[in-house]
Amino acid sequence: MAYRPREHLEYPELTMYQMVRRIAEQYPKEPAYEFYNHKTSYGTFLKKIDRAARAFADMGIGQGDVVTVCMPNIPQALDCFYAINRVGAVANMVHPLSARSEISFYLNLSKSKVILTVDMFCEKVEAALAEVDHPVTVLVARMQDVLNPVLAAAYTLKAGRAYLKYPNTDHAVLWKKFLRRGDKDIPLPPPSFDPKRTAVILYSGGTSGMPKGICLSDLNFNALAMQAREAIGVRLGVGLSMLSCMPCFHGFGLGINLHAVLVYGGRCILMPTFNGKSYAHMLAKKKPNFIAGVPTIFEALLHIPELEKVDLSFLHGMFCGGDSLSVELKKKVDAFLKAHGASIQVREGYGLTECVTASCLTPRDDYREHSIGLPFPDTQYCIVHPGTDEELPRGEEGEIILTGPTVMLGYLDNPKETADTLRVLRDGRTWLYTGDLGKMDEDGFVYYSRRIKRLIITNGYNVYPGQVENCIDSHPDVSYSCVIGVKDPRRMQRVKAYIVLRDGVLPDEDCKKRIMAYLEHHVAKYALPKEIEFRRELPKTLVGKVAYRRLEDEANGLQEAANDE
Repeated sequence: MAYRPREHLEYPELTMYQMVRRIAEQYPKEPAYEFYNHKTSYGTFLKKIDRAARAFADMGIGQGDVVTVCMPNIPQALDCFYAINRVGAVANMVHPLSARSEISFYLNLSKSKVILTVDMFCEKVEAALAEVDHPVTVLVARMQDVLNPVLAAAYTLKAGRAYLKYPNTDHAVLWKKFLRRGDKDIPLPPPSFDPKRTAVILYSGGTSGMPKGICLSDLNFNALAMQAREAIGVRLGVGLSMLSCMPCFHGFGLGINLHAVLVYGGRCILMPTFNGKSYAHMLAKKKPNFIAGVPTIFEALLHIPELEKVDLSFLHGMFCGGDSLSVELKKKVDAFLKAHGASIQVREGYGLTECVTASCLTPRDDYREHSIGLPFPDTQYCIVHPGTDEELPRGEEGEIILTGPTVMLGYLDNPKETADTLRVLRDGRTWLYTGDLGKMDEDGFVYYSRRIKRLIITNGYNVYPGQVENCIDSHPDVSYSCVIGVKDPRRMQRVKAYIVLRDGVLPDEDCKKRIMAYLEHHVAKYALPKEIEFRRELPKTLVGKVAYRRLEDEANGLQEAANDE
C-alpha cells in the first residue's frame, strides 16, 4: 500500500520562537546545529536567542520593527533570526550577494532599523546606506567568532584579516559587542501569536520592475514544517540531521533546511556556501540523514571524485526543489544513490516563495514520470484557465492555483500585485495564482509545465529577465537589450544578454567591460550575464516587442519560434 500523508493537521497557536523553545525545553542537551565541528545544544541555542532578544529590546527593537538579516548560513544568522521573532519584530531576509542598490531598495521598502551582515560584506552594506532614506544601525558578525580556536586563527590569517577593519563607522557595531547589551536583566514581553502578523519578509523578483517583498507569518512557517514532516513520510526529529546548505534568505533554506528541522529536535549541519568538494566532504564525514537542494547540487554530486567510494546508506531522504528535476537527471541520481548503498530515491517538490517554499512533493513510493507529486496536507491545488476561476478538467493544462495555511499574507506595500496574486474565490478561501502552467491527473498528482511569464532559474535562484534588462538599458551605451536563459549542464540555465548599442558606440571588449562593471553595482552576482552578445538589431514580434523566444530557441539550438507573444 502506497504511503499517503494525512489530509489534515492541527497547527498550534505558537510563534516560531515558541516552537523552538518547546523542543529546547524537552531536549536541552541535544544538538540544534553544528558549524565546522562545533555543536550547539538546544539549551545553549535558547540562551543565545534570549540573550540576543534582550540586546534588541535594550536597543529599542520591538513589536513590528524590522531587522534585516543579510547573512549566509552561520550561527549568528540563526541566533538573530529567532531573537527577532522573540521580541515580535520582523525578520527581513536578504541575499548577501545582492548588489549595493538592491540592498538599499530592501532597506527602504522594509523600513529596516537594523541590518546584520558578516564583515566581508560590510563595505557593500555601508555603501548601500548612502541611498537609504532613514537611519540604520549595522551589526557586523565575524566568522572566526563561531569557529574553534584553531580554525578561527587559520581563518583570520587566510581570509578574515582583510575584514578586521570593519566595522569602521559610528553607526556600526560588532555583533559580539552588541550581545553584551543582552547581559542586562531586561524583561521581555511574552511571545504573542497572531496568524495575520508579518514575521518574515522574503523577496521574489518581479517580471518587470523591482523585487517584491513577500510577507509571511509564524503560521506560514510552522504549518510548512508540520506539513513537510508529514509529507516526507519518514521520521524527522531528535537524533537525525539535515545538511543545511540551502541559504537562510531563501524560503527553501529557511523553511525546510532550518526551521522544519529545529522544531522537531533535529540537527542542522550548517554550510555557509556550496562547492562540490566541501559538500562531498560534509556528506562523507557528517553522514546527514537528509539533504535538500536544487538540481544543480545533485548534478554536481554525480561528478565529484571524492564520493566515488562513499557509502550513502545513512540517507533517509533526498529532496529536490527550486527548479524542475528532469527525468534524465532523476534517473542518474537514483542510480547514483543505489550504487552507493542508499535505499532511497530523490524526491521532487514544487512551490514558490509566496507559500514559503514547497507545497507539493512526490510520494515516498509512488513516482510518476514528470509529476511533482501530491499537495501537502491542508493544501489544495486547482488548475484553472489562466487568470480566471474557471476550473479545467483533469488532464487539461492551465494555471496552477493553490490555497492553504502557508499562503503569504501579501506583498509588502504593493496592494495591486497582492490583489492580482491572491484572490478570494467563490468558496470563500484565498487562492494563490502561481503564474505557472500545469495539470492534474485523476488521482490528484500534479504536473508542472512552465512559467506563464518569463523566468530564468540558475543554480536554484530565480532571475527575472525584465529586471536585468531594465538595468542594462539604463547604461548610457545601450539602446535596448534582451536577457534570456541558456541551457547549462551545471547551472541548469545561465544568463545571456543580447544588447543593441547606441549609435556611435563600438561593440568591443572595452564596451562589455564597462557594461559588466556597471551591472556589478546594480545586479545580484548570481543574476549577472555570463555572456554578452552585441547585435545591430533584435528580432521583433508582430506587435513590435523583442521576440525573446526566438533568441531562446536560437541560443538553445532549437527551431525558431514563429510568432511569440
